Amino acid sequence: MNSSIFDKTFEKAEQIERGKRIKLIRETELYMSKSELAKEIGVSGQFLGLVEDGKGNLVYKSLKKLRDLSGHSADYILYGLDDNIIKETSKYLKEYSESQIIQALEIIKSITSLINKL
Repeated sequence: MNSSIFDKTFEKAEQIERGKRIKLIRETELYMSKSELAKEIGVSGQFLGLVEDGKGNLVYKSLKKLRDLSGHSADYILYGLDDNIIKETSKYLKEYSESQIIQALEIIKSITSLINKL
């Protein structure tokens, strides 16, 4: 398969999944109609419908508004990355100094290196 065809297929699949996430956020977390959310993020209800169907993408300004409104990270909205992990990690890291975190990362690198040699 040609890599550009693969890239386009992958991008389309991501766009569809992104639309599903946005619809899920709208319906199950924000409890808003399509037109209500569209108004809040500065797009038309028709365009939001296209986004939710995987046929369009939000521009930065609208994505930022959705992020602020929902409390989700842009990484979650765009790529489905679990933002609970980011929140939990940040909470734990606040307990340590920068030098302690750097030392821990060096230990993790060493362990990874050892595992890769096995």
